Amino acid sequence: MSDPNAPRISVIIPTYNRPQYLQTAIASVLNQTWQDFELIVTDDGSAESPQAIVESFQDSRVRFRRNPTNLGIAWNLTHALQLARGQYITTLNDDDQWTETFLATLVTPLEHHPDLILAFCDYFVMDAAGVIQDEWTHQQSHREKRDRLTEGIYQPFWEIGLVDQAVFAASAAVIRRTAIALDELLQAGVFWDYYLAFLACRTGQGAYYCPQRLAAYRRHPASENMISGSRNAQAKIRKGRAGLFCYRQFAVAAPTPALQHHFWQEWAHASTTLGIGLLRDRQPETARPYLLSALRQSPFNLRTLMALLLSYLPQSFATWFSHLRQPNVFSKAR
Repeated sequence: MSDPNAPRISVIIPTYNRPQYLQTAIASVLNQTWQDFELIVTDDGSAESPQAIVESFQDSRVRFRRNPTNLGIAWNLTHALQLARGQYITTLNDDDQWTETFLATLVTPLEHHPDLILAFCDYFVMDAAGVIQDEWTHQQSHREKRDRLTEGIYQPFWEIGLVDQAVFAASAAVIRRTAIALDELLQAGVFWDYYLAFLACRTGQGAYYCPQRLAAYRRHPASENMISGSRNAQAKIRKGRAGLFCYRQFAVAAPTPALQHHFWQEWAHASTTLGIGLLRDRQPETARPYLLSALRQSPFNLRTLMALLLSYLPQSFATWFSHLRQPNVFSKAR
C-alpha cells in the first residue's frame, strides 16, 4: 500500500567529488516554488564525504546516503531510487541547477494528464563558473532539435527522445516512477539518463515539452561527457559498454524498421567506441572482436576499419595513433 504521507516528487542528486558545485545544486532544489518533494543526495564514495554540506541546509526533506566505495553512477542512482517514495522521479546532476519553477512547471501537466509518462524542458548551458553562455545554449538546443519543438504533448516520442536526444533526463525532465525498471537501469552505466528516456518511450505514453529553459547544464573539463570524448581510455570503455547495452535494448523494442536500423547502427558505433577504448588501454586482442562485430553491422565504416587495422600494428604505434585528435576519426558525440 502506498504511503499517504509520501511526498509527491522524489528528487535525486547523484554526487561524486564535486563539493564546489553540490551546494548550488541542492539550493536550487530547495528554492522551488513547488515544495511537496523529498530530496535524496546519494554520494558514490567521494574522497571527502559531502555529508556536512548536505546537513548544513537543515531541511527535513533532505536525506543523505553514501556508498562506502565507488560503485559507478548507475548503481549509485539505483540505490537512491530504492529509497524514493514519490509518485514522480526527477534527477539533478550535482554540477547542474534548476530555476525555481522547474518542478511546478513540469509536474503540473503530469498531474492533469494521466496518460503522460514524462515532462521535459529546454535548458541553459553554463561554463564552469556558472555563467550562462548564450551561444552554447542555442547550439545545444539546435543540436538536440528542441528549437524545432513547440509546447505540447508528443506521443509517441521515440525519435524526439532517443534519436534527437531532446530529453535531458539527467537534469531537465520529470518521469512517473511506474516507468522505471531498476534491474535494467543498473546495466545502462554512464548512459543511465538516456536509458530513463527509453524506459519512458517504451511505455507508449506521451511526453509533454515545455520550451522554457528551466534548468542549467554546466560544461566543464571534469564532466563525464568531456572525459569520455577525450584521451581517457577507461571513460571510452565505460561509454562503449553502456552504448552496447542501451542500443541493443532500443533496437529490440523499437516500433518501426527505420528506428531498428538506426539503433543497430548506433550499436555498431558503440562497439567501435569500446574497441578504441580497449586499444588505448593496450588490449588489442580484446578490442578486435568488438571491431569485427561493428563491421558486420556497418561494413564500410572508416572509423571501425582504421581501428581494426591498428589492432594488428605494433602496440606502441597503435596506442599513439588512436590518441590523435586530427583527423577527428576516433571521437563522436553520443
